[in-house]
This record gives sequence, structure tokens and C-alpha cells, in this order.
Amino acid sequence: MPKSVYIHIPFCKSKCHYCSFISYPKLELKTKYLKTLEHEINSVYSKETLNTIYFGGGTPSLLEPNEFDSLIKHFNITNSTEITAELNPDGINSKGLDTKYLHNLHSIGINRISLGAQSFDDEILAQINRRHNSKQIFQAVENSQNSGFENISLDFIYGLPNQSKKMFLNDLKTAVNLGINHISLYGLTIEEGCYFYENYPQNLPDDNVQADMYIEAVEILTSSGFKHYEISNFAKEKFESKHNLNYWNNEEYYGFGVAAHGYLNGVRYGNIIVIEDYIKNPFKHNEERIESENDKLEEEIFLGFRKMDGINITKINSKYGINFEEKYSKILKKYVNLKLLKKTPKGYKFTVRGALVSNTILAEFLE
Repeated sequence: MPKSVYIHIPFCKSKCHYCSFISYPKLELKTKYLKTLEHEINSVYSKETLNTIYFGGGTPSLLEPNEFDSLIKHFNITNSTEITAELNPDGINSKGLDTKYLHNLHSIGINRISLGAQSFDDEILAQINRRHNSKQIFQAVENSQNSGFENISLDFIYGLPNQSKKMFLNDLKTAVNLGINHISLYGLTIEEGCYFYENYPQNLPDDNVQADMYIEAVEILTSSGFKHYEISNFAKEKFESKHNLNYWNNEEYYGFGVAAHGYLNGVRYGNIIVIEDYIKNPFKHNEERIESENDKLEEEIFLGFRKMDGINITKINSKYGINFEEKYSKILKKYVNLKLLKKTPKGYKFTVRGALVSNTILAEFLE
């Protein structure tokens, strides 16, 4: 039974230049959207007790605390349910995330926040069209800590225009000194639908510099007490993202809201992506795919390898009735010899350098 819920809050005041996610500046639709979202939840959710709820976006921090509360109240939760909200450091009114707002979020049960920092360099933040500045990141972290939040994550992007390796690594050292417990690192990807796709930026760090950024970031964070538990994610002990681990463990979950994806009863689905169409009919899927046994096996491999502990081949063999090492012997031998994969007592995992080319390696398992 699904134990996790993803809720998409699709509103943004402006679009970051690297962002290709579904979001809209149509805040006048917020009230109608939230009512439709509640209708979808009440009609689809089967009242399971949840392990995690995740508010993603878009910009969830454009919601007032009472609007979060109205959504949370539809779910069966316990004191141990991880409830995450993605927040922007500029806050609901562009003045920053103040203590009152954060305290109210904490009081309604949100217990984990993910702040989209991206960089501490104000010039870079302006170049990528972020609405906040570095001062607001520091203030958001301090105010969150003062409001009772212990589980705070910061997101950073590397490979940005005019970003040197030194600048990026200094960002991480600064973040470590803030006393947070989770950090996510994402290499810049320029996909169709974002501003940079049509206006390709100059002065991007080359592939070798980006690789060095990642490798040295791993060294800095692991030597600072963070466990590298997933390709892009680092956490202090007991602060791994339970919600994201649900994905990487290939477990089912609900997806609510425009453009949200879910996985229920062996079916992966994506909700309709036009907000006005979603408000008219929240139950129409934009895509839907029944998982075959081979689909499930491939996703078990693809998602499982994202965890830096790797895959458990005994579990995979039992679950899918295969001999993993025999079926994939050529691929395993090739990448173990290249020191991009490593054998473990339970199976196989990426080395740090293997994680850099993970998509290339995983493509061979999926052919």
C-alpha cells in the first residue's frame, strides 16, 4: 500500500532560467486550484497512514500556513510522518521567510523544509533569475532554526554560468557552517521548456570542471559528517529524505495536483499539465503506463543504483526470479574493471566517479 504523497503547488511569481518544471504565474487561480486539489485527494486517497508528505513546486511557499493546513488535514498522519515543504528564501511576499510564517508551518505539522538556495553568489543568483539574494538564505536558515526546524535541507546547483569550482566549493563550506543536516547537489541541465534552452548561456564550466566540482564536493561534505546516501544527496545521520527514499526503493506513492506523477497499483501516471484543464477535471491523466515485470525490474535497477549503498541482488533475484550476476555479467565486469562499479557484500554500487556517468552506465542495463 502506498505510504507517501507528493502534492504539486504549481505557482511561481517568475521562472528561473534553468527551470523546465510545470509552473504558472497565475496566482489568481490559487483558491480554485486548492479546492480542486482537495477534491482529488478526497476521491483518490485510501486513508492509509502515511510515512511522508511532500509539497513540491513551483513555489509552495506562496501558500499561507492555513492553506497548507487545509491540505494536510485530509491525510492520516502520525508524529513520525515526515512532512516536507519546498520553500524559497524570498518568502511569500519577497521580503524573506520570517519567523512567524515558519513558526506557523512548524505548528501545523510540517517538520522538514527544503530551501532552494542554489548559490550564495548574488551575481550568479541574478543571472539564473532567482528572486532571492544570499542574505535571505542566511536569514531563512536562521529563522527556520529559531522556529523549531531541525530537519533543514539546502539545494545547490553546480555548472552554472560564470561559476568557478572555487565559488561552488565555498558555497558548500558556507552551508556546512550553518548547521543544517541535509544538502542536495544538482548539475545544471538545460532542457526544452526553460529560458536557457532558447538563450543558451555563455561561460559554462566544461565537463571536466563540473566533474571536479562534484568529486571535491563529495570529499568536503563526507569529511564534514554528511553521508553520501544518493547520487545527489547528502545527510547527517537520521536526516536522509524519507520521501525520496520511497522513490529510490521503487515503492508506490500518490501524486496529487497538476502535472504530478504517481505510482499506484502497478500503474505509473502523470496528471494533466494545463492548470485550467486540471481545475475542470482533476482525474484526467496526461499519461498512464501499466508496469510489466520487465519494467519493474529495470526501474528497480535504475532507482536502486541511485542510492550510494547500491542494489541488493539477493532481493532482486528473489523478487524477479532472475540471476542478476548472470544476466548482466558483461556490463558488471566492464564497469567493475573500469572502477565505476564496485561489488559489495549485498550486490553492487557506483563509485563516486561512476556516479558522474551513471546515466550512461544505467542505459546499458535498460537495453
